[in-house]
Amino acid sequence: MIAGMNGLTTAVRRLGVPGPIAFVLIGLVLSVAAPPLRVLVTPELVLVVLLPGLVFEAAYRLHWDDLRRAYGSIAFLAVPGVLISAAIVAFGLTLTTGLRPELAFVAGAIVSATDPAAVVATFTKLQAPRRLVAVVDAESLLNDGTGLVAFAVAVAAVTRGIAPGEAAWLFGATVAGSVALGAVAGLAAALVVVRAPRALAVALTLLVAYGTYLAATAIGLSGVLATVLAGILLGNYGRRIGLTAATERAFDAVWEPLTAALSALIFLAVGLAIGQSAVLSDLGPIAWGVLAVLVARAVVVYGLIGGALALGRGRGGAPNLPARWLHPLFWAGLRGGVATAAALSLPLDFPERDLLQRIAFGVVFVTLLVQGTTAAWVVRWTAPSDQPASTLRST
Repeated sequence: MIAGMNGLTTAVRRLGVPGPIAFVLIGLVLSVAAPPLRVLVTPELVLVVLLPGLVFEAAYRLHWDDLRRAYGSIAFLAVPGVLISAAIVAFGLTLTTGLRPELAFVAGAIVSATDPAAVVATFTKLQAPRRLVAVVDAESLLNDGTGLVAFAVAVAAVTRGIAPGEAAWLFGATVAGSVALGAVAGLAAALVVVRAPRALAVALTLLVAYGTYLAATAIGLSGVLATVLAGILLGNYGRRIGLTAATERAFDAVWEPLTAALSALIFLAVGLAIGQSAVLSDLGPIAWGVLAVLVARAVVVYGLIGGALALGRGRGGAPNLPARWLHPLFWAGLRGGVATAAALSLPLDFPERDLLQRIAFGVVFVTLLVQGTTAAWVVRWTAPSDQPASTLRST
């Protein structure tokens, strides 16, 4: 399976089509040509089988020095940015589609976070400055977790009628607990991996990636956030206490083909899911949803991050990025497998379920098709390389 998906990925690259777009389109074609494949696309397939490996490997490659230099921007984007985006999208959909505010907020939560699979797959192929890539990668990994937490809380508010105060407490407790669990798992794994034989060390990374995700999910926490923290700490603390170059090469030999296959499969799943939904019947709400997502992203990047740059440059905790990098950060707001899985996971009796799913699928398709195909141009225009993105992932 892995060899076959990697062979297909190589063929797609030779065509010059961005991988995420190509596999989504292949999935759309397959949804028509092979309808039985549609039933295979479940939220569990995306969130439990495909996503943990992708976010773990991307988090493992992030270097602490790059994160430290950009932590102000990452912090703004990962938590308040997600909530502000969800609220803006909810407000826009309430005004334009007639959805009740609580249902519109569910739609906003589904599409509030940039997708790690889409963003990482796109930006790691570009010759962008490594610190910009670190911000984009870290944002997509962390706000994906917070976005799923916001989605779960929003669904609970509709189905169980929880009060705003209880919802806020649930959101904060879930995020904090997920971070704590991931930190413990990553530190413990690093202590074991650096002392283990090479083959066992590689096997342990697979256990950490999927075990952390499943453990967090089992106790009601965010599997994505926990896995991301575990990956960051295993990579950075492990290198600090003795992870050898030979062991890292062994990791690469396993993880690089694995994540390439997982990335291809997740976008195939997105295409299949979109193809099984009658999105053409709701073009108006989808168009309003796309517009609301773009407005929300602009508010977060140019308003939140740009305002912080103007007011707090040089102060502790303030973003420390060139202003011109705001443009690729804005355009990096791709949505993908996570939004698709969240939409699929809506309860069967959830109010306006079909409409919410079609809005989500439409937003995913448009952001991947438009932003995914033009991201390279935006990066070349606004952020000429100081060090290739590939260096970030190979050092």
